[in-house]
Amino acid sequence: MNSNAIEVSGLTKRYDNLAAVQSASFAVPRGTICGFVGPNGAGKTTTIRMLLGLIAPTSGTGTVLGHSITEPEKYLASVGAMIEGPAFYPALTGLENLKVLATMGGIPIERVAELIDLVGLAGRGGDKYKTYSLGMKQRLGIAAALLPNPELLILDEPTNGLDPEGIQEVRDLLKKLAGEGTTVFVSSHLLSELEIISQHIVMLRKGEVVFAGAIDDLLLNQKPTIIVRTVNQSDLEKVAAMATAQGHHVTIRHSEAHIEGPHEWAPVLNQMAFEAGIVLSQLTPTLPNLEETFFEMTGGQS
Repeated sequence: MNSNAIEVSGLTKRYDNLAAVQSASFAVPRGTICGFVGPNGAGKTTTIRMLLGLIAPTSGTGTVLGHSITEPEKYLASVGAMIEGPAFYPALTGLENLKVLATMGGIPIERVAELIDLVGLAGRGGDKYKTYSLGMKQRLGIAAALLPNPELLILDEPTNGLDPEGIQEVRDLLKKLAGEGTTVFVSSHLLSELEIISQHIVMLRKGEVVFAGAIDDLLLNQKPTIIVRTVNQSDLEKVAAMATAQGHHVTIRHSEAHIEGPHEWAPVLNQMAFEAGIVLSQLTPTLPNLEETFFEMTGGQS
């Protein structure tokens, strides 16, 4: 059996003169959680649609669970997916919606109640879908994706609309599924969450893969950063100029200066700012994390 649940090589999708995905190559090992990240419009949903056989690639190859993406009928029965938000009948209850899907898919009805409990909708399965909050709708969408007891679970923004408790529940659920052998391929804007649960990461920028591999390998290659805030916002540019003059790369984001440099340089910068009459409200050396790395590699877009 192939050790990878997903493999793509040179995968490309063009619309007229626009390349939505360009020569993408990556692999997702079986039984792992792989985060799929990139700025809006980077090609994540297009890639997922090609993996699910919803659209055909312009060129390149790919396999899902060992079968070519040109023959999705050979693997889709073993794949669960939720993309671009779940779609259900508003006037039916959560349980009724899942029972409809189970009946259409030839799946035992008994699995429905089990999944309602698994995704944290116990006690609300009998309520009509139209009364559900956004977070509850996301949970039901995940339950629907899990109906076939899939080997591979593909989720597009599964924590959208969830409160912190709900996010933690989804995190725990995905970790449990991976621990039982399910491969999880998940796109999300919550990079801190992906960093906690993912072993692998695929990062897109403008339709191209800028990194694919173990998340630890990605973070180990990044430089330490010093985060600076100033009491007077107008002084932030001055601090950035000081750091740049000393040979440090600086990015200003969210009223903060993110300065690449060893932690030992932080007190040096503090002294320079003091001598220039600049009061710092924050001076924080940080270890590389996924969010910093993402912004660095994708040009600061979210």
